[in-house]
Amino acid sequence: MSGGLDYLIGRSNNHSVDLNRNFPDLDRIMFGNEESHIEHNNHLLEQVNRLSEPIQPETRAVMRLIMSVPFVLSANLHGGDLVANYPYDTSRSGAMTEYTSSPDDQTFKHLALSYANLHKSMSSPDRKGCGYDGYNFGKQRGITNGAAWYSVQGGMQDFNYLSSNDFEITLELGCDKYPGQDVLEKEWEDNKEALVHYMWQVHIGVKGQVKDAETGKPLANAVIHVKNVTGGRDDDIQHDVTSVHDGDYWRLLTPGKYVITAYRDDYRPKSVRVTVVNQPHQEAPRVDFDLTPVVSRFVEEGNPDYDQPYDDILQDKMVTDLRKKWAYHSLGPKRRY
Repeated sequence: MSGGLDYLIGRSNNHSVDLNRNFPDLDRIMFGNEESHIEHNNHLLEQVNRLSEPIQPETRAVMRLIMSVPFVLSANLHGGDLVANYPYDTSRSGAMTEYTSSPDDQTFKHLALSYANLHKSMSSPDRKGCGYDGYNFGKQRGITNGAAWYSVQGGMQDFNYLSSNDFEITLELGCDKYPGQDVLEKEWEDNKEALVHYMWQVHIGVKGQVKDAETGKPLANAVIHVKNVTGGRDDDIQHDVTSVHDGDYWRLLTPGKYVITAYRDDYRPKSVRVTVVNQPHQEAPRVDFDLTPVVSRFVEEGNPDYDQPYDDILQDKMVTDLRKKWAYHSLGPKRRY
């Protein structure tokens, strides 16, 4: 990457492609599924039928990493402003600025605040703003919904959320996009507590393992669905996660009462009612599931989806369960970070 003072210098690779606009635009697929009342709400890479531009080698390498490691929580670090940005980054209507919530809006706000509140100045309403307009995101507690700030397509943040089990936010760590060596120690002091506190958030919600009730064998690719029943609510959170190769799953949630349901093809679903408290510096409570086969004790063999190399997925066109074909929109406008 080349450096410079201009916001757009240093963003692109050798092919002059902005890598944070180069990921498949899964937001449009998700919004289309919502409009068509299609229940598929996670691991949407299999619905990609056509790309707006070639996937760059650097982007492909990151996609392979996302597909091969069962990440639970992540953040990508940028410069150019001072704010914690959370999904969605792309507006539903196509508007340049429009608050666009994800099914986990409450959890993402918590994650963004967990960083902003521990940063030395990110959430301060009295600090100076960044950029030509000088807006201070501290006036809104140091956080922003991505599309409410500036709608973009093809970013890594939303790709993580919609292609895997991972929850990711974007952290803008300072007004100076290219801070000099002389201020790096101060940058570390400003951010270190927030970084550590953010990593602790991997323990919010619930976690567990899904097994075959008869054989005890771990079940990969079981779907974990959550319904929020806090205070008499009855709201399905329309973003499921799946168990990984050893049957483990992790589901980030804010405090409240929930009904957690695990299901998998050829097994009877099972639901458990839980209360999430999220005690500081404590592991998430375990909610394990033993699923009973519908007919036999046969357990499907083979690698889980996330172990399948991205190249193979792309060659298979990822349309085994495709319900609607999508043409990708052109990439959105540039953002300052």
